[in-house]
Amino acid sequence: MPDREAVGTLLRHVLDTLDGEVAGVYAERGLDDYRPRFSPPLRVLVAGGPLPIRDLAHRIGVTHSAASQTVAQMARAGLVELTPGADARQRVVHLSARARELLPIIEAEWAATTAAMRELDGELPAPLADVLHAVLAAVHRRPLRQRIADAGLPPPPS
Repeated sequence: MPDREAVGTLLRHVLDTLDGEVAGVYAERGLDDYRPRFSPPLRVLVAGGPLPIRDLAHRIGVTHSAASQTVAQMARAGLVELTPGADARQRVVHLSARARELLPIIEAEWAATTAAMRELDGELPAPLADVLHAVLAAVHRRPLRQRIADAGLPPPPS
């Protein structure tokens, strides 16, 4: 278990643990190449149809780079197909036939995971998502970098 003050390490440990458990659910169902990080883009594409990577990134709340990496992994797994967009730099993401075939399993897992997280939240002092949103709001109000400087760290050499 990471040290309480190593918050970044602790957050990564929590994420790795939760993602590993969900990945295990997929592996037990024969979907070894499906990653939990695929579900948010897949759900957006199911709801909204094909999208450029930039729009997909915006809708799931990640950087363009992160979305591009996830889409590349999804394409290797045969879950999405890419077509040229309005200009040469743009790529539009489409669900593949394989993704549509897997939707019942993926949607059932999502619903079960949501229910399981509600149960887990009942064991916590506050729901995990609420705490994480509160952290993000606080850091947006006053960045951690500023908090570190205000805590007495000497300024960098000029």
